[in-house]
Amino acid sequence: MANAARAFDALGDPTRRAIFERVAERPQSVGKLAERIAVSRPAVSQHLKVLKGAGLVTDRQDGTRRIYSVDLKGVMAMRGYLERFWDGALAAFQAAADEPDAEESERADGRDHGDEDEGAAERERRDERGTDETSEAAGLPPAVRVEGAPLDNESVKAKQENEK
Repeated sequence: MANAARAFDALGDPTRRAIFERVAERPQSVGKLAERIAVSRPAVSQHLKVLKGAGLVTDRQDGTRRIYSVDLKGVMAMRGYLERFWDGALAAFQAAADEPDAEESERADGRDHGDEDEGAAERERRDERGTDETSEAAGLPPAVRVEGAPLDNESVKAKQENEK
């Protein structure tokens, strides 16, 4: 799919992508495109030349002007390329959705822990310390908390003194 690769490369430039999006709205001349984009007419022409070479736009003569429009063959080539990945992503999502999660498996096996919330005890322990292990593992100062609001400096100093 060399055409799709060239099309993706062509759309990698932000200005060129903006021009393509304007042409996708409706067929336009170079002059009309240059009015709406902050580049010169010659620059718009060069970008359109690249888009045409990538198979994303076509042009037709209208008097002394050239009117550019989207070439659906190029867009369809890009879509075909992406659909190869989309099908795999959907299949992986379906497989993940079909797998029972660990909590459901425990309940099905009769290992239900009742209403006990294991996470509540851990959150309470972190709240008492004024930090959490995630912040420490990330090398963040104790005043920065991943869960909840950050503690003020005085509270942090008081807690650090109490821990000594």
